[in-house]
Amino acid sequence: MTENLIDQPVTRDPGNPLDPPAEYTRLREDQPIVKVRFPNGLTGWMVTRFEEGSQVFTDPRLTALRPRHDTPEGEVAEAGEDSPFDAGFVQMDEPDHGAYRRLLTARFTPKAVQAKLQPYIDKIVDEHLDAIAEGPETFDFVEAMSLPIPCLVICELLGVPYADRDGFHEATVDLMDMGKPREVRDKGAHWLIDYITALIADKRRTGATDGILAELIDKAEGEDAVLTERQLIGLGVLLLFAGHDTTAAMMGLSTLTLLTHDQQRKDLIEHPEKIGSTVEELMRYLTIVQFGLGRVAKEDLEIGDAQIKKGDLVVVAMNAANRDPRAFQDPDTLDIDRKMVRHMGFGYGVHACLGQNVARAELKTVLPKLFQRFPNLRLATPLEEVPMDFTGTNYGVRKLMVTR
Repeated sequence: MTENLIDQPVTRDPGNPLDPPAEYTRLREDQPIVKVRFPNGLTGWMVTRFEEGSQVFTDPRLTALRPRHDTPEGEVAEAGEDSPFDAGFVQMDEPDHGAYRRLLTARFTPKAVQAKLQPYIDKIVDEHLDAIAEGPETFDFVEAMSLPIPCLVICELLGVPYADRDGFHEATVDLMDMGKPREVRDKGAHWLIDYITALIADKRRTGATDGILAELIDKAEGEDAVLTERQLIGLGVLLLFAGHDTTAAMMGLSTLTLLTHDQQRKDLIEHPEKIGSTVEELMRYLTIVQFGLGRVAKEDLEIGDAQIKKGDLVVVAMNAANRDPRAFQDPDTLDIDRKMVRHMGFGYGVHACLGQNVARAELKTVLPKLFQRFPNLRLATPLEEVPMDFTGTNYGVRKLMVTR
């Protein structure tokens, strides 16, 4: 697989930071399934259309056990190896994936989130908006809202002390920043492993019963244990870093988007009942998973017109697929009234984001409350000067200075 290779497009236009790399548009029309060289030198296929991408995520002939493709040049790790912690159900196929995931599903249903978590989300959002009102007129929205809210929520869910936020967030940033050297990212991973390991030991010592982590500890003990110690630690690490980083990125990016789309923002302020469709549209329009998600062919198969061979890596550029005009009318326009049956903003298929209902609850609370409380909120810097996260696994804003 060396002929006619192109490099995976990853460069965004600084003047249009809310859009995927422009090259994706051309590829989606001319070469929707194309052989590419990924950032670390691996070669494989990249899919940029929605229907073909849906097949990648739902076809049982493709496995979730795959190598990394988004690491820096020269880093080529085999699937299931060279990882400091157990990735758990993220790299499992059915039926193992479903059995493993069901250990957690009950805590993440819409009903459970509404009953057990929504009152807490309402409370902390109101408290942070009060603090903004009492603070300086110009402030960093990331530091004031889009980082602390998801951190507080994941701490509440897992039973993690919020006082440890700076430590686990800094470790997460290191772990997920593909622009940093391997040793720095590994250091972040090992910090998280050591932290969760110590927290598990403390919960065992004290008999703590608060949060999902305590519930998982019970699943790893006794003759009926369904988790190994390594799986328990790996799952705790995964939930902690993925449970706050993704929502923080999405919250900051969503706020920036609404601040640069005056009519949509005004419409949401006047019609807060549209927040449900607004969040789904923002998820589609923005699609924060920056480098795509991959699968590996377990046998020869066809995707579209491409002949995929056993062992081939296939990566879906989800941000391109979510802008596919075959699946969405006028896809490059943000339309909070859009009626959608499906999108890839939370992934797709059985591996779709476990915490998506928690993320929805946070976004559906923060965005309308923010703009109703501060209807004149505006950017304090030009759009092109907003520092974006071009190297993180999740795309977002590093800092968002606004004036209320």
